[in-house]
Amino acid sequence: MKNAPLTRFWELDVLRAIAVIMMIFYHIFYDLEYFGDHDFGLSTLPWVIYARFGASIFIVLVGISLTLSFSRAEVGGIPEKEIQLKQVKRGIMIFLLGLVITFTTWYLIDEFVIVFGILHLIGLSVLLALPLIKYRSLNLILGIIFIILGAILIYPNFEFPWLVWLGFRPMEYDYVDYFPLLPWFGVVLIGIVAGHVLYPKYKRIFNLPDLSENIMIKPLTVIGQHSLLIYLVHQPIIIIILHDFGLISF
Repeated sequence: MKNAPLTRFWELDVLRAIAVIMMIFYHIFYDLEYFGDHDFGLSTLPWVIYARFGASIFIVLVGISLTLSFSRAEVGGIPEKEIQLKQVKRGIMIFLLGLVITFTTWYLIDEFVIVFGILHLIGLSVLLALPLIKYRSLNLILGIIFIILGAILIYPNFEFPWLVWLGFRPMEYDYVDYFPLLPWFGVVLIGIVAGHVLYPKYKRIFNLPDLSENIMIKPLTVIGQHSLLIYLVHQPIIIIILHDFGLISF
């Protein structure tokens, strides 16, 4: 049975929660390796695939959510300019939070500065995607092109730092929490296409039982609905807990 037009899609919150849990799990091991005397081989291929897979889930959902915001507004009779203004404010707010993290990491851990992390990406992607939100084929083509360009830029290292946000990485740049527009904006665009295909006019094209109140699912939906807050606070909490247990030191 399909959802009523203005309900939340619990499966998207669950997917978002899975991505958040994967991120927290990875960051526990990263903090143990970076701040403690531990080596988990986080630069090896399995860990890289794990981290990128979790990030891809989250970033695809950014595109899907953008599509749903506009289709929900259309179904609910909300003027398009109003939802555009709301998304502009949201994009700016998320990008500014990214800048807060940049200055915080620069101040606290000078050798590990998050110049263009996932919040920078999401905030800027929301703004850049607004003119493209209604398109399917165009977003699919652009998404594939951006992903291919990003793959090409993985290997070269450049001497100039001012295009690090786009994907041109200087040799000395630490790649942790690095999500440049190439290729990751392409992933957002693929998410927009997925939103149009899977949830046209704010309705599922597939049947799914309502498990939103299920005892196993409900906690995940809550996590998914508060993913931004969890992202902002999870690292300090992890570091404090690991430090209190004597697993890391500064």
